[in-house]
Order: sequence, then structure tokens, then C-alpha cells
Amino acid sequence: MPFLPLLLALLCLFSLPARADEPPPALAARAWVLIDHASGQLLAAQNPEQKVEPASLTKIMTSYLAYAALRDGKLKRDQVVPVSEKAWKAIGSRMFIEPKKPVTVDELLHGMVIQSGNDASIALAEAIAGSEEAFVNLMNAEARRLGLANTHYMNATGLPDPAHMTTATDLARLTTALIRDFPEDYRLYAQKDYTYNKIKQPNRNRLLWLDATIDGVKTGHTETAGYCLIASRDDGVRRLTAVVLGTASDQARAQETLALLHYGYRAYDAVKLYDQGQALSQLKIYKGAQGTVGAGFPRNFVVSLPKGVAGAGDRLKVEVASRQPLIAPVRQGDTVATLRLLLDGKPYGEYPLAALVDVPVAGLLGRAWDGVKLWFQ
Repeated sequence: MPFLPLLLALLCLFSLPARADEPPPALAARAWVLIDHASGQLLAAQNPEQKVEPASLTKIMTSYLAYAALRDGKLKRDQVVPVSEKAWKAIGSRMFIEPKKPVTVDELLHGMVIQSGNDASIALAEAIAGSEEAFVNLMNAEARRLGLANTHYMNATGLPDPAHMTTATDLARLTTALIRDFPEDYRLYAQKDYTYNKIKQPNRNRLLWLDATIDGVKTGHTETAGYCLIASRDDGVRRLTAVVLGTASDQARAQETLALLHYGYRAYDAVKLYDQGQALSQLKIYKGAQGTVGAGFPRNFVVSLPKGVAGAGDRLKVEVASRQPLIAPVRQGDTVATLRLLLDGKPYGEYPLAALVDVPVAGLLGRAWDGVKLWFQ
């Protein structure tokens, strides 16, 4: 059923300038974005859609698929993975797995996420799909499913290839999906070092040592990509994620990323618009055991507003665009409407609203009567 703007309800009023009063910092990077994790708001950006080489940031997708395989029972953490010659001889960063030494899926995940091991990435790809080439097909299919419109993978590691490309926007979307879909597994990205085969290697993300509220995500580097870093910071109120691509050095990527994160927290306030489970609107539902269903957010809805302007006027307006006709059964959590934030009459953001309760189908008479109503409408 398509979304039709048939039901528009003015819900609340706020004041909001088009941008933060403070401009974002001028970063020495090829491309970058800063997003609010919960709301998906783009707070600042430079060349967000420019196609770039992701280098080892590729391993975020590799880990995403590995965690999905664990969730779906296709892999087990204690499963022993054979080490192929291709994995053993992988060039670049490595965790130093060996063909004659047993290695588990859990060890490979540590080696890939913390040590950025190309050998670990290939071994996991082979364990999931049979070969790295088959795994790449899964990567590209998952990229399409997640809406990474400008991403194309050629390998599981991030080694240079002219066709292996992405954008800062797509990397931010992928990182958001990783944290959202696998919150427990994501904790591995905060681990500062890992020892395998008697070789201790530190996490390459310097920011883990500089800021205790930064809990990931991943570094990347090749000569052509430059030094890249995705970092995510959660201060207990909100999470911001920065993607910084193509800096000149390891130190520069850390400094520039930290500057971008600090800007986000300095220039924008976290403002809770709605409580978890709060009904923003009661939507008409047909053929259901009840005539309406409440629409709201399954979690507290927090957005980033420029510093000091929340509640100061009426420039931010909120509308609900209902999904019509809405026909039972509807399950709690199903998307039933869209919340639209408008600033000075212009779109500021759109967010899905979920049904707050289950609505089963009505009895035969109720369904028949609503069928007649729908016919005449």
C-alpha cells in the first residue's frame, strides 16, 4: 500500500535555524559526513556522494555478514575454520593464521575487527560462502538491501581494485546498520588489542585511547585511498558517527575525526520530541478488531537541533502522513505512517511511525462492513 498524505496532524512547534550557527570545521580530508545515529540526520558533510576507495572500511560489511551468519545459525563461534592457501598468503595487514593451526570463527572475528586482518577476512568469507568470489556476491546483494546505492565490492578485504568503490554517505548507512542490527557484537570494535599466534596487535583506532565514549569503528588505509576512519561516540544521551576519508596520515585522520565529533556535540543539542510508546496519532484501520491504532516510536525519539534553539518559536512543524487504506491485521512495530519534520515549510527529516499495539482482524460481519466502506471510498 502506498503512502498517501491524507492525514496531516500538526503535533508540536519548535524553533530551528536551517543550520547550526557555528559552521562545521574545515577538515583536511577528501570527503566526510557527520550523522545523528538515532534520527539519521545529516549534521555536516563534504563531498558525501563522491565515490572513493573504502580500503579496510570494507571489513564493516564483511563483519556485518559474519554476524548475520552467526544469528542465522550458518556459523558458530567455536566452529573451526580451515585456513586456505589464499587466506594464509593474503597481503597487507594480517592476524597471522596458518594452514596447520586450528582457528575458530570467534578468533577470526577478533583478528578482522581489531587487527584488521586480511587473512581473517578471507577465511571468514570462505567459511560463509565457500569462496571469496561467492562472498562478494553476498556483499553486493546486502549493499543493495541496505540502500547503499553507490557501493560496489570486489573483495572482502578492501585491497585496491578500480571497481571497488563506495561513498561517505553509504559508509555512514552501513555503520548505522551494524550498530543497530548487532549491538552486542558491535562491542568488539571497542577492544583495544588482541593477541593471536603469540602476536599482540593494537586496534588502529587511536580514538579509543583518547575518548572513553568512542566505542568504534574502523580504520582504513591504502596509498590511493589515503588514511580513513569511521568513529562513533555515545555520550549516554545520543550517538554521533563521523566518517572521514582520505586524510594524509594516521595522526591526521584521528585529529580530524575527533574535531568533527566534537563539533557535532558542541553545535547541536539532543532534544527528545516524543517518549517511547507515545501515541502521536490514532489512525483509522479497516477490517480490524478495533477501529483505530496508535502510531508512535518504539523508543524515545531524539533529534539534534542547533544549540540553544529548541522550543524558541514555531519554525519547526511536525506532520503525520498516514498509510491509507490501513487494513488489519497489523502487528505491533509495523510501519503505519511517516513523521515529517518541516523547517520553514521545507523538509527537514522523515521518520517511520510504528503501530503501538497488535490489531487482529475483525469477525466476518466487521470485515464485510468495512469492505463495503472501502468499496465506496
